[in-house]
Amino acid sequence: MNKLTAAITAVGSYVPKFIMTNKMLEDIVETNDEWITSRTGIKERRILKPDEGEGTSYLAIKAAQDLIDKKKLDPKEIDLVIVATATPDSMVASTAAFVASEIGATNAFAYDLLAACSSFLFGMSNASGYVASGKYKKVLLIGADKMSSIIDYTDRTTCIIFGDGAGAVLFEPNFEGLGLQDEYLRSDGNGRAYLGMEGGGSIMPATIESVKARKHFIFQEGRTVFKFAVSNMADVAEKIMVRNNLTHENVSWLVPHQANKRIIDATAKRMGLDDSKVLMNIQRYGNTTSATLPLLLADFEGKFKKGDNLVFAAFGGGFTWGSIFLKWAYN
Repeated sequence: MNKLTAAITAVGSYVPKFIMTNKMLEDIVETNDEWITSRTGIKERRILKPDEGEGTSYLAIKAAQDLIDKKKLDPKEIDLVIVATATPDSMVASTAAFVASEIGATNAFAYDLLAACSSFLFGMSNASGYVASGKYKKVLLIGADKMSSIIDYTDRTTCIIFGDGAGAVLFEPNFEGLGLQDEYLRSDGNGRAYLGMEGGGSIMPATIESVKARKHFIFQEGRTVFKFAVSNMADVAEKIMVRNNLTHENVSWLVPHQANKRIIDATAKRMGLDDSKVLMNIQRYGNTTSATLPLLLADFEGKFKKGDNLVFAAFGGGFTWGSIFLKWAYN
């Protein structure tokens, strides 16, 4: 019998209906479409409004239902639900547990995974590990974030970047040598000084003073974060290529975190990849944090062929970053 690996066998996605354009942001903060586009590659982003739904769980449920419908999957067959997110519904009750119940995955256990923009990438490692152990057959991994809930729309360094959305993938056993092949995941806790959120945790619980000081919104030192992201995303993508004898010729697709077009371009250049092999939808959604990678898979699913070599790369606050090499499992 061939070695058991864990492969993605289905994808699903969801983005809110409301579109916030760069032009709209011109009326909120001192910026303009040309400035945003030239520095980030973003033209618009989706925002979850109360009249459509509430919370990250709403986005996650919609993405999961999209996958379930397309796969014609019985939710009761799902063994585990992982929700990768930086914006859980609450700080105590698991968002994943609620999502599992709402989609009818009554035989699954569930938990949240938080690693900022690397959450889905790290979740791929978890999900594939459970399947490769032989104990679990179907693991649903969802990347979902309602970033608008923690964005200060008076801060032009962050409000132009982020959007809301969700994507989901199903991991199942594979005996053809397809699925997740290798991973290289890293972290550096010193990074939280440059990208994070001061309020809301155990160090700074919510008080009248912390709310007035706007401590419950994310912040970033743009230049420092950009420098770390460019070097680290490119480094790990190159490392995964070298470890697996991959070249610019046999890498089918780069699946990069959608934080900034210049970061994506730098990573592709280090890998020696032509633009035609680089997946990008940042212009439509902005940075949806945990949802960027699965949204790419959902948007470009029709281009993938069985056996394609996909290289994933991400960088997030904290700092967290890494790369994964995966062979696509279906046409």
